[in-house]
Amino acid sequence: MVHKYHLNGYYIVVDSNSGCVHVVDRIVFDLLDRIKEPLTENLPQEMLFCLDYDLDVIKDAYSEIFKLFTQGQLFSAPQAPNTTHDEMGKIPVKAACFHVSHDCDLRCRYCFAGTGSFGGKRTSMSFEVGQKGIDFLVKRSLNRRNIEVDFFGGEPLLNFDVVKRIVDYAKRQGDLFEKDFRFTFTTNGCGLDAEKVAFINREMSNVVLSLDGRKETNDRMRVFTNGVGCYDAVLPKFKELVNRRGGKDYYIRGTFTRKNLDFSKDILHLVDEGFNEVSLEPVVLDETHPYALTERDLPQIFKEYELLAEEMVCRAQQGRGFNFFQFAVVHSESPCLSKRLMGCGAGVEYVAFVPEGDIYPCHQFVGLKSYVMGNLFDDFFDTSQQLQFANLRVNRCEKCRNCWARLYCGGGCNANNLRFEKDVSRPHECSCQMLKKRLECAFMVKSATCF
Repeated sequence: MVHKYHLNGYYIVVDSNSGCVHVVDRIVFDLLDRIKEPLTENLPQEMLFCLDYDLDVIKDAYSEIFKLFTQGQLFSAPQAPNTTHDEMGKIPVKAACFHVSHDCDLRCRYCFAGTGSFGGKRTSMSFEVGQKGIDFLVKRSLNRRNIEVDFFGGEPLLNFDVVKRIVDYAKRQGDLFEKDFRFTFTTNGCGLDAEKVAFINREMSNVVLSLDGRKETNDRMRVFTNGVGCYDAVLPKFKELVNRRGGKDYYIRGTFTRKNLDFSKDILHLVDEGFNEVSLEPVVLDETHPYALTERDLPQIFKEYELLAEEMVCRAQQGRGFNFFQFAVVHSESPCLSKRLMGCGAGVEYVAFVPEGDIYPCHQFVGLKSYVMGNLFDDFFDTSQQLQFANLRVNRCEKCRNCWARLYCGGGCNANNLRFEKDVSRPHECSCQMLKKRLECAFMVKSATCF
């Protein structure tokens, strides 16, 4: 399956089965529309005069196409790995999201987590639950050495002492059982101080800083309990944290809604404020919500992604490059096919723990009781449900099977699919369209900045 498009002066061809991406000239781009499979070494007679190009030019272009075909980089055959898991308890869990706080000092208007409570009571994780979570990962990671722990909320700074104790316990258990723990911390920044910044920068391999962009954008949505925006309170703290981070991983993570469809300006504002690692994701809200994104917003969203991609190329060429998380597609180093078919690994390699000890497939399933996979105090984990998530493969979905982008998304977000389509295996169309546009922009940026 071949997908081709033209963007910012580049003619780009994606071979979806192999994952190869090619920048081609206009003649190859045009000739691809006339190619019929199976390809033969010699140019088919019916194509000799099919385009308004010299015959020798057409022959050279076809030879280039055929060479890529023989190398398995164009018109490649679908790969057929073993796409099912059939052994319960044999899949390692390598990462977990610790909901250390189901409370928050902000009341963001679009919050999918019910302003931190996830639809329940406002509470915090005890150290005992945190210990059980680490023990679970040590046991369920099987022979895997590297383990990821994400501290999440609500706002995890509201339960920071427990975070520190969990980190200390995980490191000691890691030494005991030969496991390497890697920690990530997500924060709105309101409660940051020098001591917390020092601990985060010392212990956290990555930190996610929540801010939506320009002051007017951010303060429209991200407000304190008194309705006042948080931009002025957190921006200096984030700058201080990043300046003291010493080059370790971080990114600013925001959300765009229907109220800021010119969101490329928010991304560039964050970059201009000194943050070179930026993420801005589409809001997840029911279509009836005034801030929600719908299919009628897609033309403007696509335009913004293209504007951002063009600006990224321009700045990179000027030596002022930055990274946009949603364009970070490293197609030449894609994971193995089985991983690409499975997607993010929620409910399989990745789970979430809540303050009561319940285990969910990921943070976006929290509160959906029918998706509880066990409880840390019962020492029970529903491996049958783990297998069900493991076997949600894109090659089993009719819609995904014929999509050029399927090996780059893994079927989309299972939680979003459930929210919008009432089925974890049925991709949400609006999300699909946005992802495909991001991929097109990402391939263009990479192509333009690698030559």
